[in-house]
Amino acid sequence: MLALLLLGQFMGLVDVFIVNVAMPSIGTQFHASGASLQLVVGGYMISYAMLLITGARLGDLYGRRRMYLLGVVAFTVMSAACALAPNVTTLVVFRFAQGAGAAVMVPQIMSVIQMQFAGKARAQALSAYGAVLSTGAVAGLVLGGVIVNANLFGESWRPVFIVNVPIGVVLIALLPRLLPKDAPTGRRRLDLYGLAVAVPAVFLMVLPAVLGRQLGWPAWTFVCIAAGIVLAVVFAQLERKTAARGGDPLLNFAVLHAPGIAAGMITLVCVQLTYGGFLFVFTLHLQSGLGESALRAGLTYLPMSITFGLAGFYWRKLPERLHSVLAPSGLALSALSYGLIGLAMHDGSSGGALMWVGMMLNGVGMGLSTSPLLTQSLLNVPMAQAADASGLLTTIVQLGQVAGIAVFGSIYLTLIGRAGTHSHVVGGAMETTAAWILAVAALGVIPGAAVARVVLRSPRPQQPQPTPLATGTVSN
Repeated sequence: MLALLLLGQFMGLVDVFIVNVAMPSIGTQFHASGASLQLVVGGYMISYAMLLITGARLGDLYGRRRMYLLGVVAFTVMSAACALAPNVTTLVVFRFAQGAGAAVMVPQIMSVIQMQFAGKARAQALSAYGAVLSTGAVAGLVLGGVIVNANLFGESWRPVFIVNVPIGVVLIALLPRLLPKDAPTGRRRLDLYGLAVAVPAVFLMVLPAVLGRQLGWPAWTFVCIAAGIVLAVVFAQLERKTAARGGDPLLNFAVLHAPGIAAGMITLVCVQLTYGGFLFVFTLHLQSGLGESALRAGLTYLPMSITFGLAGFYWRKLPERLHSVLAPSGLALSALSYGLIGLAMHDGSSGGALMWVGMMLNGVGMGLSTSPLLTQSLLNVPMAQAADASGLLTTIVQLGQVAGIAVFGSIYLTLIGRAGTHSHVVGGAMETTAAWILAVAALGVIPGAAVARVVLRSPRPQQPQPTPLATGTVSN
């Protein structure tokens, strides 16, 4: 049973990263624009972010096993559809649908582990769950490089999605036999009105930001972004009214009154903006800008992924007096790493030793900032609001990466469009984009320091128990 649960988690997590390495191959085959590639990567994250909380509540209302099975079916079918996509527009649509399937599938996994395991068995199951989350990013980047480089059956990038199909079929066949039925609890209700406002608000802001560059920023893109901002304000008011009358809002903004969580959210936005933007831009630069193979691009991330995992896992072993400053210090390290990587690649080369140092530093910085930041942001949240705060942070993690892809991807693609393909000018585009990423990361140190001050002033409260959303967010 645990193997089936972890396999689903692994499948959903790998698909966040595996497509990054396949982007240039997709672009070449479909003659796709940079904006289309941004949507291929970001579309999955948008659906996942917007529907994750709803997916968790569906499991509560209709049973975890039933919704896990439904999510696996949807994810598998959409993976096959992505593999067979005849053009990039269809692929983008299928990626949005695939993200929706993941949003139904993934929240059930931790909940089932919590319900079906107890004592020592639960501790072992959670350790295995954490190991899968820690290795998912590395596996996605390396596996994507290996599969694309192998050009299986002459299909280039398509096996990146096909690989999910046999895994999904095995899960679908075995789940009814090995996963016990569970009775719906019905504790949390759906917020369909909030979802109906939130989804178009995000789309109206993200899509014009992605498409505007290649279309020359026509007037309608600015109108759509303004409309999206208005809808976001309407959504916030609607959620407050829902909470005030005793309802169950999609995002409960009342948790923002807890000390430290607002500053933590702002810091988290800076962390995820830079992380998502860097993954997209750096992968595109390695393959399309420098002509590296997909395998080489995937392997380039190994130092960052390994140090990220080690730092994220062992930060609690550092002296406790240092814990409060880990988030701003880690983000400062990440900012430094972006500067080193940009500097190393400014001449259009592959960067050499300085680039590798930057990648390792970036992993350490992300590991020291992400998990402590999420933990400390939840430090003063009342137990009764832990799930709401976790859901809010989860959404920010995913949407922050999407925004990073849109913003920094557009900066890089604009510079490349003006520069042409000369190696020195291509290197300059990477250096300039890295400088912007550095600036945002450095900006995040300020609210990160505010979080540190809150932690230092706080007594040692009882930590809220991890919720399914909170645990997955921290590890991811």
